[in-house]
Amino acid sequence: SYGAMALAIITLEVFVGMWINAFIVCVLCIAWVKKKALNSNEKILLLLGCSRISYLCFAWVYHFLSKIFPNFLHVQTILQLLALFGTSFNYSNLWVSACLCGFYCIKIANFRNSFFIYLKVKIDKMVPWLLLGSEIVALAISIVIADLSETLERNNLTSTCQENFWKVTIRKDMHLLSTFLLSGFVFAASFVLVIFSAVFLLFSLWRHKRT
Repeated sequence: SYGAMALAIITLEVFVGMWINAFIVCVLCIAWVKKKALNSNEKILLLLGCSRISYLCFAWVYHFLSKIFPNFLHVQTILQLLALFGTSFNYSNLWVSACLCGFYCIKIANFRNSFFIYLKVKIDKMVPWLLLGSEIVALAISIVIADLSETLERNNLTSTCQENFWKVTIRKDMHLLSTFLLSGFVFAASFVLVIFSAVFLLFSLWRHKRT
């Protein structure tokens, strides 16, 4: 059937993605054991690999339940946990990927600006705090979005009352707008950081080649 075929395709994609990221994580862990330490870029790659593996796991579980055991998703606790952790790891991927782009830009690019020189000197000490902040922000935003989604669902359940129809509609629109704005901010902020890092890096390499 179409559902089984879709699940097989999703399973294959998840397997390939998890295998690649698991290979990266294993290589980094072996290097960690041998060297007793990790470089800043290796720390970022390790966290990024773990976040992607976790996100793929939750995404596969959600699709598996929706195709094979759809009644499980009617249990509010299971659906909330899958949505919360899946969204959190997805945002973690975005922020950690953006941190990796920014890190390479600061390390490779060469500008004479005093602030940029300060970042180049201090970036290795800032990486653990940036990663910790990224995970906290990802989890916090996921909790807020999950709460907004739960409130929106409650409003849908109470929208049968005719005298409160307009009030419920307005609240639904406000919650939808808040959810979209918050999600859009996460994607836009990480995208802007990646674009600026790429532009600065290309400009630095172009100027270096010209001189």
